[in-house]
Amino acid sequence: MKASDIRERDVEALKELRDSLKKDLFGYRMKNHTSQLDDTSLLRKTKKDLARIELVLHERLLKTQSDKQTGGDA
Repeated sequence: MKASDIRERDVEALKELRDSLKKDLFGYRMKNHTSQLDDTSLLRKTKKDLARIELVLHERLLKTQSDKQTGGDA
């Protein structure tokens, strides 16, 4: 998943996607441990997608906090 695709989504959709990817990652880990996972690159790809989503969510959180602080001063 590209970062530009993630940035186009709203916060609620990102939170839902994050929860879904966390569940998928857990399933991939269990399958990998039991040697049922054919494509082990899914573990790395899912972790990176989760990190991208967390980054965008954190950026948006900081932006809303800074907007509140600057908006209250005016």
